[in-house]
Amino acid sequence: MCSRTFNAAFLAKKILNTKQITSTAVQFRLYSASAKESLKTPLHDLHSKYGGKLVDFAGFLLPVQYSDLSVSASHLFTRQSASIFDVSHMLQTNVRGKDCIAWFESICPVDLKGMAEGTSSLTVFLNDKGGIIDDLIVTKVNNECLYIVSNAGRLEVDKQHMTETSEVFRKRGKDVNISYWDVNQRGLIAVQGPKAILALQTLTDIPLSDLIFMTSRIGSVAGTECRITRCGYTGEDGVEISVPADKAQTITEALLHYEDVKLAGLGARDSLRLEAGLCLYGNDIDESVTPVEANLTWLIAKPRRKQADFPGADIILRQIKEGVSKRRVGIRMETGAPARKNALLKDAASFEVIGKVTSGCPSPYLGGNVAMGYVNESLKKIGTKLLVNIRGKDVPCVVAKMPFVPSNYYTKK
Repeated sequence: MCSRTFNAAFLAKKILNTKQITSTAVQFRLYSASAKESLKTPLHDLHSKYGGKLVDFAGFLLPVQYSDLSVSASHLFTRQSASIFDVSHMLQTNVRGKDCIAWFESICPVDLKGMAEGTSSLTVFLNDKGGIIDDLIVTKVNNECLYIVSNAGRLEVDKQHMTETSEVFRKRGKDVNISYWDVNQRGLIAVQGPKAILALQTLTDIPLSDLIFMTSRIGSVAGTECRITRCGYTGEDGVEISVPADKAQTITEALLHYEDVKLAGLGARDSLRLEAGLCLYGNDIDESVTPVEANLTWLIAKPRRKQADFPGADIILRQIKEGVSKRRVGIRMETGAPARKNALLKDAASFEVIGKVTSGCPSPYLGGNVAMGYVNESLKKIGTKLLVNIRGKDVPCVVAKMPFVPSNYYTKK
């Protein structure tokens, strides 16, 4: 596990020289009294207490930032120290039964049978054309129990998909039982950054040095039984903690006792994930895109490729063998305005439109701007010069390696 350190002067310079950013990949709606349909997470009162600027995101009231730091400063603080993100809006699902693994492998290309108990994996729900219904993390608690975290923006779609497919299994006499945690029952807290584990270790009985990236355990956190999974959405080391709703604020406040831990909102979460080269559902991936096109071929586990029994297997396996016409790539621009979603990408030589941007924002850590987009397969090579149309003007950009910022996941090497 490599770690990145900043000195105070360098961090201050970064913050002063970086314009405050707002999320460009996620569409936020400012909260108003008319947004009565928006749901509150278990940390709603805490957000108000600490000056959270609330927005509606996927039907939930969440902070885009807090009063003490700009989005850029919060982003940099996460990379230097540790930040807490309220991700309670995400769907937490428990699956039980002796046939739960067979059921899950019928809708995802992950090799759950080959995973050890207590390990987690990123995977995708697929439709019959190989399109991505959602991306999610599944934890194999044991051979008869799974824990799943999926996206809030696909909450109802995912519920319907899991419910309907499991009912088909049960009609065949299989043992699969699904239960969904409501936001009023369960919270989810992401603690991200190089100092996240130092703060958390003082509050938990789990030896975190043994909890490597993509493993999960149940233990006590500030006196409350929780599930801790070593994962995150920022590219930094960190965890997601599944907590009883009525203890979410207490646990968050306990973590905030440490000066190296602050609250962060959706704005920093989005720019951090983009620097880390991570997809956002609805922008960078959706049901019209396959994992191969999304540059996520590694999600198709090798044993599953041999079995060829996951949704859309014929299409995806053919794409792996024969190639695709478009591919998700990283894009860098050193100066100027950032490329926004749906900005057209062009061949620098012919000026022909060859794709479009799906996410883009200024990069607080690197300077300049970063983006993701889809381009013709022939133009995916790193270093390829392109043009991106920003406000009617074609601006030079280049295909870049992702992640833009090196990942710092803890693997105990």
